[in-house]
Parts: sequence; structure tokens; C-alpha cells
Amino acid sequence: MINFELLKQICETPGAPGFEQRIRQLVIKEVASLVDEISIDNMGNVIAVKKGKSPKKAMIAAHMDEISFIVTHIEEEGFLRFHTLGGFDPKTLTSQRVIVHGRKDIMGVMGTKPIHLMKPDERNKAVPINEYYIDLGLPKEEVRAMIRVGDPVTRKGDLIEMGDCVNGKSLDNRVSVFILIETLRKLKDQDVPYDIYGVFTVQEEVGLRGAISSAHLIDPDFGFGLDVTIAFDVPGAQPHEMVTRLGKGTAIKIMDGSVISDYRMVNYLQQLADDHDVHAQREILPAGGTDTAGVQRYGKKGAISGAISIPLRHIHQTIEMAHKKDIHESIELLTLALQHLDQYNWSFDYTPKSKKEEEEDDLY
Repeated sequence: MINFELLKQICETPGAPGFEQRIRQLVIKEVASLVDEISIDNMGNVIAVKKGKSPKKAMIAAHMDEISFIVTHIEEEGFLRFHTLGGFDPKTLTSQRVIVHGRKDIMGVMGTKPIHLMKPDERNKAVPINEYYIDLGLPKEEVRAMIRVGDPVTRKGDLIEMGDCVNGKSLDNRVSVFILIETLRKLKDQDVPYDIYGVFTVQEEVGLRGAISSAHLIDPDFGFGLDVTIAFDVPGAQPHEMVTRLGKGTAIKIMDGSVISDYRMVNYLQQLADDHDVHAQREILPAGGTDTAGVQRYGKKGAISGAISIPLRHIHQTIEMAHKKDIHESIELLTLALQHLDQYNWSFDYTPKSKKEEEEDDLY
């Protein structure tokens, strides 16, 4: 159903915010033969362009960076102190393997005070991030020869198949990088109505920075964010807390903490899903934001924008999980959306109907 080996390679390639060199190289390698033009802007966003029949522009943003760390201090004994790049739950750091990208890659492990030495009141509290350190298992002389303050640190984790799902670190947002690549692959030999700008953005995890600059450069007419969302369909969760469910299809974003999707785009995506038997959920995410906000706001005239979201369990944890069916359905819906943009009435007063609703109307 999906190219697991490519997804695995994408997920396991490092790319901290501001240090996306390796994942950028992989993206360029994969998309160069699929589009008409490819460029890198000054921030490092990869902009892949497929020409359409009309000069109108549709921008799809999928961020390449992953939640990571940066070295802030080297202790006398060679242990490293660090700052987070992106949002972390401190309890996920304990004993986590990481890779410090210094003069060469060095494996390390997150450490903190052993529970045996904690006071009773400390044992029931989450350890603050500033009490963690990275242990490289090397003498201080070797550490200082290979590591400098400012070196990025990414997490070590393999992507595996588990049941009907894929399981690993940094599916946020490498699964969307994969989906955008596979969508461009499906469209390679097809005509599309408008110019497609597939943008693999940088620094989303620290403030949507790449999406903001690239949207200003491109000035799209239509915008699509492509990112993960919460699937909290687990024991103890109340139905209203789940946001989405794994295995129930892709998700159409209504809103999140940074954006209210254009209702026309929501209706457009929903109609396509209904008409083409694509399984889709409707997503309202109470907090958090995605590149959708940058794409919507930062072109000169704004963009008719929405988002396709991929349900993800254990988001921003050590291991994240996505369902293969949801990944496949996301590729299908994005492909359809880019193929049919010129066939929809984008006026503000239009109320769409699916084929099923039109057939029901004809009966009366």
C-alpha cells in the first residue's frame, strides 16, 4: 500500500530545526525527476514546481525538520547540556538514545538522577528538562575535540512496521514529506490545472518559519498544509478528546491553535472525499499549529487554505504511530485536490453538494 523503505529512510534521516541539510539532500534526490523546476530559497526550503495549464498557484507545505536539541554547554567531565528545539514532554527524555552531530556523529544517551537517589517528593514529579544531560561514554578530551556548543542533536530511532501501522520517531512530520513526494510522483505524467508548488519547509517546530518566508515568496492562490494531528483513541480517552482515530482515514482540518481553515477549502476537500470514496475525518485540534497558518497569511493577498492531516498516536513522544491506510488515503485526497482545483466554485456564497446529495435531490 505504501513504499515503506522510502518512508523509513525519510524518517531516520536527521534534520533538526535550522540544520536540515541531510533531509534536504534526500528530498531533492527524490523529487528532482518528478517536477519541472526545483530550487532552494535562502532559508533552506526546497521548492519543487510542477507547471499547470494556468499561472494560478497552489502551495503545499510539509516541514522537513523534527523536534530535536542543541548543545549549550560541555561539562568538565564531558557531559553535555542542551536546549530543546521544538516542544518536548520532559518525561519522554529519560534514557533516550540521541545522536550528537558534531565533527562526526556520536551516539549518546539522555541521563538524569536515578530514582534510587531521589527524595520521596521527587519521585512523583516529572524531571525538568534542565536537569537532564547527555552522556557520550567518552573521556572529556575526545568530547571537546569533536563537539562544540551549537551542535544539533537528534533522536535515534528506527521505523518499523507493527501490525497495520508504522512506528518510529519523527513521523511528525516526515510522514508528510513522504506523502508530498508520493503525490508529486502520482502527478508526474498528468496535466494539472494550476502551477503546483510543493514546498518542503524548514523550522516549523520552532515557529512555522520556513512556511512564512516561502509563502511570502510564492504568493499562492491556494494553500495546503500537510502535517500530523492527534489520534487520542486510547484507553481512558473521552470521545470528545480523541480529535481523530487511527485507521479511519485522512483528516480534513477545520481549525487548530494557529488557523481556521477556509470553509470553502474544507467543503472542497470533503466533497472530493465523498465523491471518490476516500475515507476522511474532520479535525479540530484545540492547541498547536502547523504550516497551514503561514501559507494562509503570508502571501501578498492571502491564500484559500486548508490542511490534510495524518492521525498520529503518541505525538511528540519517543515513538509515534501512524496507520498505513491513513497515509494512503492522505496521498489520494491530496492528489485529487490538486487535480480538480479548477472545477470548483470558489465564490463565497456557494454551498457544495456531493454526488450522493445531488442524486437524492433528483429523487424529489
